[in-house]
Formats: sequence, C-alpha cells, structure tokens
Amino acid sequence: MIAEMNLSAKAQHLIDLEDKHGAHNYHPLPVVLERGLGVHVWDVDGKQYYDFLSAYSAVNQGHSHPKITHALIEQAQKLALTSRAFHNNVLGEYEKFVTELFGFDKVLPMNTGAEAVETALKITRKWGYEKKGVAENSAKIIVCEGNFHGRTISIVSASTDPDARKNFGPFTPGYLTIPYNDITALAEALKDNTVVGFLVEPIQGEAGVYVPNDGYLKTCAEMCKAANVLFIADEVQTGIARTGKLLACDHEEVKPDVLILGKALSGGMYPVSAVLANNDIMMCIKPGQHGSTYGGNPLGCKVAITAMNVVLDEKLADNAQALGELFRNELRAINSDRITTVRGKGLLNAIIIKEKDGISAWEVCLKLAENGLLAKPTHGDIIRFAPPLVITKEQLLDCVSIIKNTIESFA
Repeated sequence: MIAEMNLSAKAQHLIDLEDKHGAHNYHPLPVVLERGLGVHVWDVDGKQYYDFLSAYSAVNQGHSHPKITHALIEQAQKLALTSRAFHNNVLGEYEKFVTELFGFDKVLPMNTGAEAVETALKITRKWGYEKKGVAENSAKIIVCEGNFHGRTISIVSASTDPDARKNFGPFTPGYLTIPYNDITALAEALKDNTVVGFLVEPIQGEAGVYVPNDGYLKTCAEMCKAANVLFIADEVQTGIARTGKLLACDHEEVKPDVLILGKALSGGMYPVSAVLANNDIMMCIKPGQHGSTYGGNPLGCKVAITAMNVVLDEKLADNAQALGELFRNELRAINSDRITTVRGKGLLNAIIIKEKDGISAWEVCLKLAENGLLAKPTHGDIIRFAPPLVITKEQLLDCVSIIKNTIESFA
C-alpha cells in the first residue's frame, strides 16, 4: 500500500529510517508530517492535509496554538523541572485552577493517560481497603468489554483485545469484565461486596466511537453510589470539549467519584494528565506511596492552564456540539452502500465501512490522504473522524466534500 501513495524519495527515506531503527509497534499511514497549524498539517513535501485524528483527540485546541506555544516557550526559559522533592511556583496555581474548573477537592498530576489510569486504579484500591473495609488483596474493579485504557501490564490485564493480551501475561488480577452499555450486567457485578470501583469510558473511542444509550452513565453512577463503589470516568479521550461538553459525563450531569484526564489537557503540546477526586478518596494516598518525577512539573502545569483557558475562551465545546450535529447529518446524506453506520457525539465520530471489491477502511483512508484528509482505521472496518475543535463550519463542509468524493470514487 505504501507504493500506491507515490511517496517522494525524501518521505520514503524517513519511513525507512523508522522501519529499520524503530520498534514496529505502530502501523501508521504512509505520510511523513513536519508542520502543523490549526486544523492543518503539512508533510515533508509541502502537501497540506486536514487533520481528522487530532493525535487521538490530544490536539483539540489545534496544532501550534499561539497562546499555548508562547506559554511553553516562556516557562521553558524560566524553569522546566524540579521533581516533587521541592515545591515550584506553578504547581499550586495549576492545582487550584483544575480542581475548581472540574469541581473536585484534589488533583494528582501525572504525565500520560496510561499513568493517570494506573493512578486511578491505585487510589481506588487504597480507598477500598481503608474506607470501604474490603479485605487486603481482595479488591476488584469492574471494567467493560472493548475498553481501551492504555498499554501497561495492569491496564491490558483489563483488556479484551487479543492483540493487547497475547503473550504479555501473567496478568494483574482483580478485574471483573462486563459488556459495555449493559445495566443488568453491572447490577449483577455490583453484588460482589469486594468490588471497589467501576472504570468506564463515557464513549468507547478505540472500540470505534461506541456511544452508549442515553441515561447509561447516570444509571451506572447511581448504582455505584448505592453499592458504595467508586464511579471512575476515563475521559482521557472524551474530555476537554471533544464531545460537545467540557466532559462527556456532563451530557448526563454525572459527577464521577474519580475523573481521569489527559491528552487535550495540554493541547497536545506536552504530556500532562491528571486524576481528580474529593478528599475522602484522594487523601488515602500518603507521601511515598505514589508519584512521578515529571508529574506536576512547572512546564506542564503552565501549558495545561493555558490550554484549558483556550478551550474556555474560544468556546470549543459549543463549536464541537454544533458542528458535530452538522457533520453527522452530512455524512448520513452520502449515498453509498459502503457506509453502513454513522455515529458519534460532538466532534468524536466514526463511520463503519463495508468491505467491498477488496476496498477496506484502510484503502479508504489512503484515498482520503491522497485527497487531503488524514484519518485512521480502527478495528479493521471503522474510520474515526476527530478534527481539532477549532475547525470552522466552512472547513468542516470542505472536509465533508472530500469524504463524500472519496467514498463515491470507489463506485
């Protein structure tokens, strides 16, 4: 397929370098990017594309946003890292900002989404032993089939994806797996009094933008409360305005007991993640029991404050809500039997492609790239569409035309 892209010698050389010297743990589209601004990226040969992946929703504020870029440069010239062996003059400011914004007593700052999920799991278990009174080493956390919470051993122990699990065992115990979007299954699992938490994505992103039934999250949260179980929302991908609200949980007015954030928390400029909870949960963690050399560093904190202010000041949640509705309506109007499903919320959307005449979602994405729009398949037949939230109506409609003409070109 790479040959079909008619790559330049420069692009092919750079891809070959990665192939020779890098681990083969990704299968990227054969496009070599070197610059980004707003909703666009450019490859090494100067070709412009619409970015419809946004680094898996990390770049909600758009590429190289000038305010975030300025904050990064200004702070980097002052102080980047102290570790948590000392206080720094930005951490408290960031902690006050983010806890007040999301309505929690405390935040535990980390760097990546997977680190934040691991942190939430540890906090939940600690709470289970010290507050709920579960016997030591018996705590269980409920997870859902089709979940994607990261790639660490403990997290893939909760996965149902064969690629994530094959030959990576032995796995971490302590998980109960139930179907996603299944209230009855959750009710049955909650009967186990050693259950201390329910970890769930408000929308399953990697599973193909699987949106649960209306009321699912609210009912789950209420059931967890009744069972004295923590409701843990993994909003690493769905949070920070992506679905048309600041958090996807906000669509059902659900306040998680534990909230996990990452990706767009820093606008894609620098790795920043966070776990938020109230004092009765968070204060179970004592000095020396959890941490990170880079977690809470002044550079990340300053970038995150600026990135979140961009989301608020530019009303990106409102833009995602309005343009998401328009986008799905336009996609559903495309007259092609290759598209079997259109689904999503806000500007987190997906289409399911019916393979026909040897043309799969991968071939569709290659053609989209040729026509100036970058997207990536997931689970073989699903294409996820998640542009930066700074996209305008005119740009979105231009992208719809690219998608429509690409699909129709296969006849």
